[in-house]
Amino acid sequence: MVEVCTRGVDTGFVALGYAKVAFLGVVQGITELLPISSTAHMRLVPAMLGWQDPGSAFSAAMQLAALAAVISYFWRDVRGLAGNSLRAVSHHEYGDPDLRFSLWIVLATVPIGIAGLLLAKLLNTCSSPLRSISVIGWACVVMALLLGLTELRARHRRTIANASVWDAVLVGIAQVGALIPGVSRSGSTLTAALALGFKREEAARLSFLLGLPAIALAGLKEMWELYKIHLDSHGWTVLALGLVVASISAFFAIWGLMRILERFSTWPFVVYRFILGCGIIVGAATGWFV
Repeated sequence: MVEVCTRGVDTGFVALGYAKVAFLGVVQGITELLPISSTAHMRLVPAMLGWQDPGSAFSAAMQLAALAAVISYFWRDVRGLAGNSLRAVSHHEYGDPDLRFSLWIVLATVPIGIAGLLLAKLLNTCSSPLRSISVIGWACVVMALLLGLTELRARHRRTIANASVWDAVLVGIAQVGALIPGVSRSGSTLTAALALGFKREEAARLSFLLGLPAIALAGLKEMWELYKIHLDSHGWTVLALGLVVASISAFFAIWGLMRILERFSTWPFVVYRFILGCGIIVGAATGWFV
């Protein structure tokens, strides 16, 4: 599979065209916010279909689709946090719980922000070793085992109402793991929140809300990188189609995830990730995936 680079930025998605990018937008949207690794699917699905790898730039830019989906689904939470925080600041009510939680969201973003800047060239450059198929496979397996172990030992009692600043810090640190392709941001943060004793649906809600700035920054940064390399109008329209399709898919993915966590557990994702990871590792070892 030929890699397409433009001034060091992986722009393989442009060569795919509208129909293929729309299809991958559905895959990206569904897998981005589920704890099953969108990166793994963005490498696996094109490889199975014999398509061009859409590249790390596509995956990073699709964060904006995830952002739109999270804000839409949790609009009441987001509106309440933003509105109440501004009101608290204007009235000098610095003990307001919504203002405090908003500050925790910022604090939780610091670890991944620093790590992302330090590793930017390694993560998003063409031929990045971290995007190798074997790394992604092993990351899937390891995270499946960690999520499964956490599910077995978690208490599932706490709610966001009794969260603390240390919960935000620890989930924020766990979010750094998402920089490794195959780990999954939602997978690492959901695992951390469950390990801290939160109920499954509350753990997911905490994971999404704390991740809002990181998701936004990742997407906007990649948009800026694409702007700097002077991506042509065709490339932008292809990307725009992918964003629209992915945002709709991501919204329904969140809805499905919350229903599963409310009624069942994370075991379907654990099993799926483990099988997916093992399949990728075997495929890489046999030369099926490259």
